[in-house]
Amino acid sequence: MFIGSVSVPYATGGLETESEKTRTEIATYLREFAEQLDSDGDVTLELADQQVQPNPTAPVTLKLEGESDWTEADTAAKQSIEFELVWWRDAETPEAGVR
Repeated sequence: MFIGSVSVPYATGGLETESEKTRTEIATYLREFAEQLDSDGDVTLELADQQVQPNPTAPVTLKLEGESDWTEADTAAKQSIEFELVWWRDAETPEAGVR
């Protein structure tokens, strides 16, 4: 996780990133994110090789989703957990909604 002052707005539709990490690396990433979220400063994430500052505003809704995908031809089931934070930002134009 990058922590700094560079801000790159993300377009409507958003950015997404995916990479394999160890459980320890994921726990470290989530702890660093939680520390940023708990502070009064900026929240900076590295997504798709870009640094973005989404800076959630209160109230924030936490959505958790767990899934298991398996079909009869499979020898393993794909398991997943998704964490999603949702908040509203005042915006009268698309550009204002992604700052």
